[in-house]
Amino acid sequence: MKLNVAIVGRPNVGKSTLFNRLVGKKLALVDDRPGVTRDRRECEATIGDLTINIIDTAGLEVAEEDALETRMRLQTEEAIQLADICFFMIDARSGITPMDEYFANMVRKSGKPTVLLANKAEGRAADGGFYESFSLGLGEPIAVSAEHGIGMADLYEVLVKQEEEMIAANGGENIFANALAEDEGPQVDVAIDGEIEDEEAAKPLYDPSKPLRVAIVGRPNAGKSTLINNLIGEDRLLTGPEAGITRDSISVNWEWGERKFKLFDTAGMRKKARVQEKLEKLSVSDALRSIQFAEVVVVTLDVTKPFEKQDLQIADLVAREGRAIVIALNKWDLVENHQQKLQEMREKATRLLPQMRNVPLIPISGLTGKNLDRLMRSILDIYEIWNIRISTSRLNRWLNNVTHHHPPPGVAGRRIKIRYATQIKARPPTIAVFCSRPEALPDSYTRYLLNDFREHFKVPAVPVRMLMRKGDNPYAAKAAKRKIY
Repeated sequence: MKLNVAIVGRPNVGKSTLFNRLVGKKLALVDDRPGVTRDRRECEATIGDLTINIIDTAGLEVAEEDALETRMRLQTEEAIQLADICFFMIDARSGITPMDEYFANMVRKSGKPTVLLANKAEGRAADGGFYESFSLGLGEPIAVSAEHGIGMADLYEVLVKQEEEMIAANGGENIFANALAEDEGPQVDVAIDGEIEDEEAAKPLYDPSKPLRVAIVGRPNAGKSTLINNLIGEDRLLTGPEAGITRDSISVNWEWGERKFKLFDTAGMRKKARVQEKLEKLSVSDALRSIQFAEVVVVTLDVTKPFEKQDLQIADLVAREGRAIVIALNKWDLVENHQQKLQEMREKATRLLPQMRNVPLIPISGLTGKNLDRLMRSILDIYEIWNIRISTSRLNRWLNNVTHHHPPPGVAGRRIKIRYATQIKARPPTIAVFCSRPEALPDSYTRYLLNDFREHFKVPAVPVRMLMRKGDNPYAAKAAKRKIY
């Protein structure tokens, strides 16, 4: 268990900057314009020897009941309820505004311990706002500068004091002693030393106790956030009819059955030519980083407008990154003739995504929850295939059969000898095939080997890298020695 700390305040006072400062990485998007942060983001942070769970929230705003700002405020109120202590932040350079006073009363009514932070306190221009903040009635403010790291020692003292008070209230038991550090990321392109024996291939390459990282990607308004909310059973992420609500890539921890998952909700990715604003570029970069840190990627398609060019580019990007892929046909509740539509989708996938033969197509409805269990089973199945390890003996038996059935073509009147193959990496599976002249081997023959490999070893959809290599010449040293003398 870790101390939960929520950073709240009106828009553009520096909450996300402080979040990034405490986390030690630029995770939250930061921009000069107000209202950049929308969903609340949680992450582990370290101050000195203290490990806490920090929560970045959207700026508090007063708006109409059905407005997006109201939904953002509800997310912030939920974060306040989850927190053990709140950091109420103001802009010391701007001074106290009526909005600060309104939301200070809201935080006070929540009953949570609150620390008043006067941000942007570098320089004398912040002195007036610092002393004015006493009028909020939240105690003595702490002058900080999230951008320059000023006041972090004072924050540490406040958090240590709060932790000691909670331990004393719990009868002296240290409830924070077993706090576990956050995992650093997935293992990809795992090198395999030596040849794989049959016994080694049977052992799993991954640790089932670690959370499986799943990124949900797609075009804007494809239903990604609604899908995650229905999976976890709560309104954790902002949703609505507006396109492009999600900006940050938000991670959510969740358990399905006995398996732990880390779900990543990402911003919708439009065509590159349409992405002009700096903020949208940052959002897309964050989504691309989530794909790189994922193990399985669910490409969410709007079934009313499926397989558009951008959908195909996103799927191809996932394949080039070497991640396991599942395609979710969302909004299936809007389809009338299910069998005919599903057959049409399979034909399109086969024709438009030849590099992902037999990719799983799962018709789902993120709104009603239809087929979500089927989606999760498909994710686990494709993850098992992504971790496949094949012994060298099996690979070479397959290689002998396939080259005997269809030998490699002769180039410039000379035969190309294919000697042997071995798996050199996993996650995704990478096969090295050693031959006499790899540079002369036609690409069509490499595709033939790859397609037969997928069919023989039952490796659908998962990216497989087949590298043609030339073995060392055992007589090269003698030839070089002969030239010297």
